[in-house]
Amino acid sequence: MKKSQHNKLKDNPSKKIKVAFVYRPCSALTSSNYFTVSYNFFMKALKHNARIEVTNIPTDASYDASSLKDKFDIILLFENSNFGPGCMPDEISNLEDLDIPVIARVGDPWNTPQKNIMKIHKKNKIDAYFGFHHPDLFYKYYPKDFAYGVVLFGLEPVLYENLQPYNSRIKNRILNSGAVASRKISSRLVYKLTKKTVDPLIHYNLRTKCNDLSYVDYTSTLQHMYTGDKYPLLLQKYTTAIAAMTTSYTTKYWEIPAAGCLTFMEVTEKNHGEYLGFVDDETAIFINEDNYKEKFERYLKDTDNPKWEKIANAGKEYALNYLNNDVAVNSLIDLMEKLL
Repeated sequence: MKKSQHNKLKDNPSKKIKVAFVYRPCSALTSSNYFTVSYNFFMKALKHNARIEVTNIPTDASYDASSLKDKFDIILLFENSNFGPGCMPDEISNLEDLDIPVIARVGDPWNTPQKNIMKIHKKNKIDAYFGFHHPDLFYKYYPKDFAYGVVLFGLEPVLYENLQPYNSRIKNRILNSGAVASRKISSRLVYKLTKKTVDPLIHYNLRTKCNDLSYVDYTSTLQHMYTGDKYPLLLQKYTTAIAAMTTSYTTKYWEIPAAGCLTFMEVTEKNHGEYLGFVDDETAIFINEDNYKEKFERYLKDTDNPKWEKIANAGKEYALNYLNNDVAVNSLIDLMEKLL
């Protein structure tokens, strides 16, 4: 950024930061996508914050960034590459002629060995990254000198209003939802022989194991009516649900408690689940691969105990107040201000 622009922002803290959100139109940024976390954050929540003024810049496969010169304070990229859902232009030209900081969302960090990170970093002149993953996980795959900020985005509180009350829900079954790994021998051989880096069993080990239990109801990621913004309508059917990922926490860790469910939450040193701020037996029930059956059965033997609803309500309050998109946008703006 030019020094004169920088000084104007420093001298006038109330001045809005002008943000150019550069993206390529894609299904992930529409309300009809099966997963609307990105849509709700980028296309809706960013527009609500009084500290920034966001201009959406939809592009084709290639985009000439020279038109942004002297008009914006920050360039925001949907992702640091086009590896994911195709929401990035393949080429952004003339960035080198701009003195504007560039911030990019990072997808799942474990996918990065399949990409040339340094090449993309230099090509898109990226100054900082953000995502909801713990910093230790980001820096496991990215250089230590890259700037990174945690932004726990995805939760739109309005979607969690007027859900079924706790006491009117199914209480003798536990909901499990999302991607799981295939246990078929053929699938196991494929990952072993091809040495794929993204083996679902690595990431969803405990979530997959939970499906072996007779009292667990499983709903897959797709092929049902509860995709996109309708996920809370599935959660409201159950008093309890499982938020489990072996390598990292996911958006389910704040979506499930926000729906008023007693959340059985996989929390270990490996997945950094404690970073989110939930407290065991106060705002969630922490589980791991050694104790998950015991924790489930403790609940199922005493489903009418009022302490479960108390924990569910406390978890809901915490998620809606501290892990919502408005808080996430402020975290992103704090990162922007560090670059100005």
